Amino acid sequence: MTELLTVENLSTHFITQDGIVKAVDGISFSLGAGQVLGLVGESGSGKSMTCRSIIRLVPAPGKIVDGKIYYQGENLLAWPENHMRQLRGREISMIMQEPMTALNPVLSIGEQIVETIIGHENTTKVEARKRSAELLKLVGIPSPESRLDEYPHQFSGGMRQRAMIAIALACKPKVLLADEPTTALDVTIQDQIIRLILDLQVEFGLSVLWVTHDLGVVAQICDQVVVMYAGQIMEITNVIDLFENSRHPYTRGLIESIPNGNAGEGKLISIPGQTPNLLNLPEGCPFEPRCRFSVNDCSKGKMSLKLVSPGHFSACVRFDQLWN
Repeated sequence: MTELLTVENLSTHFITQDGIVKAVDGISFSLGAGQVLGLVGESGSGKSMTCRSIIRLVPAPGKIVDGKIYYQGENLLAWPENHMRQLRGREISMIMQEPMTALNPVLSIGEQIVETIIGHENTTKVEARKRSAELLKLVGIPSPESRLDEYPHQFSGGMRQRAMIAIALACKPKVLLADEPTTALDVTIQDQIIRLILDLQVEFGLSVLWVTHDLGVVAQICDQVVVMYAGQIMEITNVIDLFENSRHPYTRGLIESIPNGNAGEGKLISIPGQTPNLLNLPEGCPFEPRCRFSVNDCSKGKMSLKLVSPGHFSACVRFDQLWN
């Protein structure tokens, strides 16, 4: 599979009065052409900040302090900002986690789509508006011509998310960063949005980086999976091995904590303890204080990813001793 997007040793830190918050701490992974790659982990694990780092929209006082981000062989971190503005939306688009805050409340939906198209392509407002209506129709919004003139508050949560998808696809990007696109939607609407993005992924040949904490969604849509914890990568594997042959205690903990849907059958298993303070991470593996399999070596320096099998990597020092 051709690698379209490659992240190498990426670190994004926030300089605060209390110290340095390592939101993303030396991560590396690749997204292949036409692939759906899941980025999973608990809240605060660095998933959203990874996406924002890729398109260089890290909010202040955050800063990318190390690493490289290659898109089609070119390091985006070396690009001037005016080149990045052209890349965002045209080559790499992002669906934000909460559409009500991502959409501009004082501009109509149509104005926001038109603005995106005109910002990247040499076209007229009339043609851009026509394409905007086609995009709303494509993402399943009824009466698209009239709804172009409506504002975000006039759309339901599911329709706002569809409008966000329309904006993200306006210039036919090659990479879509989907930051928990089904958060805060009811189950039926979640399923509709997932199916919509997958259909569009096939139709447009998109490569998708799907951020989620829902392993059910991962099982449904992803090819490969990157598991993050405290800004670091714990495991990289294909979706089958994630559930059948995971080799990191944190990944196992996430899987074991999934409700089985059978009421009264056993106790729900949770991961003990709390996520670490990013201002004061452990010396070794960040998961060590919560891990029931930890040994002395777990606290001796930062963990590196080790090859389990082709395409499968684990940051656990005991990956070859557990669950054989």
